[in-house]
Amino acid sequence: MSPAPSFFHQRIVTRFYKKLDAWVTRRRLGEVAIAPLDMILTNHRTVQPDVIFISNERQHIIQERLMGAADLVMEVISPESRRRDRIDKRDLYEQHGVREYWLLDPEAQTVEVLHSEAGEYELVGRWRPGEQARSRLLKGFAVAVADVFGVD
Repeated sequence: MSPAPSFFHQRIVTRFYKKLDAWVTRRRLGEVAIAPLDMILTNHRTVQPDVIFISNERQHIIQERLMGAADLVMEVISPESRRRDRIDKRDLYEQHGVREYWLLDPEAQTVEVLHSEAGEYELVGRWRPGEQARSRLLKGFAVAVADVFGVD
């Protein structure tokens, strides 16, 4: 069993979740949830992303667990998960139709957004403190990088 995420990891997850959930709720666009929650991609592939968004059009995947890929997935990268989040999960999410993948890297203090175009991820942007990370999937949704990392 993997160790639980650190307090600092969870603080970043919570900050991002609150911003995304408030934005989605105000617009009645769907559901936002936070780990631990199984997202079942195949009979042999289940993951627990840090934060997920499911659009109203895809509410049918919400059962006891998510039976398919969320529209948007966010992961906070930790030193022990760097390869898994940047390579393995990226490939898995791309292959199974996660439309937008956010990677928050506390060590580098960056937020990266990957958006699926024709089934392949392209980098929307990589932002640092003092900048705002923006979604292509959720037009108008942006977060200040400094806010999610708690940087003054």
